[in-house]
Amino acid sequence: MKKTSGISGFYKLSVDERIKKVREFSTLNDEDIEILKKGFSLEQMDRMIENVIGKIEIPLGIATNFLINGREYLIPMAIEEPSVVAAASNAAKIIREGGGFKTSSTEPIMIGQIQLIAKNPEKAMSEILENKGKILEIANDQDPTLVAIGGGAEDLDVRIIGTESGKMVITHLFVNVQDAMGANAVNTMTEAVAPFIEKITRGKVYLRILTNLSTERIARAECVIPKEVIGEEIIDGIIKAYEFASSDIYRAVTHNKGVMNGIIALALATGNDTRALEAGAHSYATISGRYTTLTKWEKNKDSDLIGKIELPVAVGTIGGATMNPIARVSLKILNIEKAQKLAEVIAAVGLAQNLAALRALVSEGIQKGHMSLHAKNIAMMAGAKNEEIDKIAEILVKEKNIRMDMAKELIKKLRGDKK
Repeated sequence: MKKTSGISGFYKLSVDERIKKVREFSTLNDEDIEILKKGFSLEQMDRMIENVIGKIEIPLGIATNFLINGREYLIPMAIEEPSVVAAASNAAKIIREGGGFKTSSTEPIMIGQIQLIAKNPEKAMSEILENKGKILEIANDQDPTLVAIGGGAEDLDVRIIGTESGKMVITHLFVNVQDAMGANAVNTMTEAVAPFIEKITRGKVYLRILTNLSTERIARAECVIPKEVIGEEIIDGIIKAYEFASSDIYRAVTHNKGVMNGIIALALATGNDTRALEAGAHSYATISGRYTTLTKWEKNKDSDLIGKIELPVAVGTIGGATMNPIARVSLKILNIEKAQKLAEVIAAVGLAQNLAALRALVSEGIQKGHMSLHAKNIAMMAGAKNEEIDKIAEILVKEKNIRMDMAKELIKKLRGDKK
């Protein structure tokens, strides 16, 4: 039977039943399942960062229904916010009706910056450009393995910027990092070429580090939603909501936060640098000169809804925290080995998350789905256990009174009835 991510009633299954479904879909083995259930040990945590005293755990969920470039995906998402996973799954189900997501991406090029102060900035700029070949050679000598698999420093550019203390010469080193996020490789190369740049320009190099505005490493996704699927009134509302966000920074930042809900959840599940992704995405939203949306929504000639997203996605499938056990299992669920493919899936998830938020905002409101899960959190915080949680949450939502004191009172009544 052909595998499908369109699993009906997935949310109704028990945790063990969900794990069984995911295992059937992917190639997980007994060891992978054990990792999912047990997570990291404190000994493993102690090797990741300094001064470890404990760990904080975040739920790992699965978003269903994703059809991307004709291929089925189950999406692992690590996030603490209620309704995000359900919203992504629902949006992906809608997008399937129009053929799913179409994605693309550019080569995995990261940019390293070398900051130079020179007496004659224009002459220094000329010297750097004249010695481009030698600079690239020095850079590539730092990572012969990367070069051997088709990566490495490929080009450079130089510009002069004005600052409060005078002109600075900024060299951009363009490095194809293949399937790594690439920060370590790029930083090593920029540090290696710095002495040579100082020598040929008789200047002083200060910063030598990558930029997280990865404008050469772009991922795109788009979708078509037939008007029959969600209705013309909802489509018109979504477009109006998009136009509001694209024209108003106060709305745009929350619009983009919703996009990043899905992107960061998938990035965290696969062990990628969420802070770098946030920085790159929000800075890219200002690339036109003002902060605006990462997505675009419009109608086609048939009045169907067209959604598009474009943003820098610097992620890896090798190296760093992507090697941790949970991240490896997540990548196995995705059946992804190439960083470019992961970047495209991340873009699709961001677009789905945005559709879910806009659709909710222009129809029943954002709180309906969110508050039912929030009510469960309140019930647990109030002391509800096991089956009590669902019962208390149901009453809280029904009475539209999701408060801690109300939950505690309901627990007392429920337990009193049992006696």
